[in-house]
Amino acid sequence: MDREEIRVAVLRIEGTNCEDETVSAFRALGVEAEAIHLKQFYSDMIRDDEARNIWDYSAVVFPGGFSAGDYVRAGAIFSARIKSKLRHDLELFIKEGYAVLGICNGFQILVELGALPGFDEDRPVADKPQMALAINDSSRFECRQSYLKHENSGNCIFTKLYRKNEVVVFPVAHAEGKVTFPVGREEEYLQRLEENDQIVFRYVDGAGNYAGYPWNPNGSFSNIAGICNVKGNVFGLMPHPERVIHPWQHSDWARRQRNEGDGLRVFKSVIEYLERL
Repeated sequence: MDREEIRVAVLRIEGTNCEDETVSAFRALGVEAEAIHLKQFYSDMIRDDEARNIWDYSAVVFPGGFSAGDYVRAGAIFSARIKSKLRHDLELFIKEGYAVLGICNGFQILVELGALPGFDEDRPVADKPQMALAINDSSRFECRQSYLKHENSGNCIFTKLYRKNEVVVFPVAHAEGKVTFPVGREEEYLQRLEENDQIVFRYVDGAGNYAGYPWNPNGSFSNIAGICNVKGNVFGLMPHPERVIHPWQHSDWARRQRNEGDGLRVFKSVIEYLERL
């Protein structure tokens, strides 16, 4: 499709707070994007001129924030509403190859929804969560720049413009971001993710080496910061690429020369993918 035909829906409910930055990132690249409330997809209380359909879009983004106040668990309420109203459409959307991105709280939503790790291509939304994003090991909100190593070999449609093993800087801002897998099956899950080229980013130190806290801000298993599904078109990560699309948004902007923010290529990559769809 042509770039002018690409439309992006950035979904929000009460408590989301990064939708404007996400919309701006897409619009900066010449793509039509809008922040819409989830109820615009299904509620009969919405005016006709405000009603939307998931099939109006070629990409859906779940932005950062604290949806529904993070009650029950982070992302649990948002994902429950989606599963009850939109599961069938979302599964078809993913099967058709359209793009789904979850950033921070959005990653939590995709995990609660069962869309990640997404091992089963025939059932892209599992009946129950297959992994979790638990409370940080520090038991506190962690908010700062983080170093990430790009470890994907080309499966993830959102990071094709990043080099393998390239280290980039995205900020983190979360209290529940620790990637965990079923007890006793951690190595099994890790092996499947690696074999399927589903690991996208890992936390590293400034030299690009795997390290513990504070470089790994939450204690994620195997330093995992972001993963995609088997098909590569559903991507979730805890760090915020939308907060560093401009060079001056980096904390070291006066010391390091950049042509663009490290996060911009996430949005460039998916746009280039959709242009070929």
